[in-house]
Amino acid sequence: MIGIKSIFDPECTQCSRLHGFLLDVKEKYPEYHARPVAPFGVENPELLIVGLAPGMHGANASGRPFTGDYAGILLYQALFDFGYSNKAQSESVSDGLQLKNCRITNAVKCLPPQNKPTGEEVKTCNQFLTAELEQLPDQAIILALGNIAHQAVLKTFRLKLNSAVFGHNVVHELPNGRLLVDSYHCSRYNVQTKRLTKEMFDDVFSNIARLMHERRNSPTKNRKI
Repeated sequence: MIGIKSIFDPECTQCSRLHGFLLDVKEKYPEYHARPVAPFGVENPELLIVGLAPGMHGANASGRPFTGDYAGILLYQALFDFGYSNKAQSESVSDGLQLKNCRITNAVKCLPPQNKPTGEEVKTCNQFLTAELEQLPDQAIILALGNIAHQAVLKTFRLKLNSAVFGHNVVHELPNGRLLVDSYHCSRYNVQTKRLTKEMFDDVFSNIARLMHERRNSPTKNRKI
């Protein structure tokens, strides 16, 4: 089990706009989770995946990151293909899916209107992402899905946003020996416009596998990225 209390508050109402929006969504869809969505996965992962925020009919409905909407199709297939999951599809919190050596979280834990959190909302929720990253193993690799997730990770380390520019499949050195790997977000728009293809996404995970192999075999040596 994840030490969930320090990295997530299921009763958080700090962002009044998001809280009010969730109340409206819950009234319209009583069966939906419509609350902050907890991270999903193992306690001490070598790979932490950071998304943007829950989707209306995905994580906001199911209560599990990237579950129930289009954005999760490519992600969970890749996790299965590269040995991080026991199933290739994530359908519901009761489907028996388990992650291995991996955890999925979001920069913003609540569904934002039009899938667009404000800068202040990202900043407010950053306290939870900061606590989560502080608990990671020093050699962990962080995969940011999209530029907002990328910037949220930089903020947790108090790094200037121009110190590491987002780029697909680009690797950045972080403090404490961690690495940040970027990928375009696996959203419906990006996939259908072919900004992100399965081959491109697989290349990201192949790169992560290579980096992990290098770190396991020579953790104290300088690594060429």
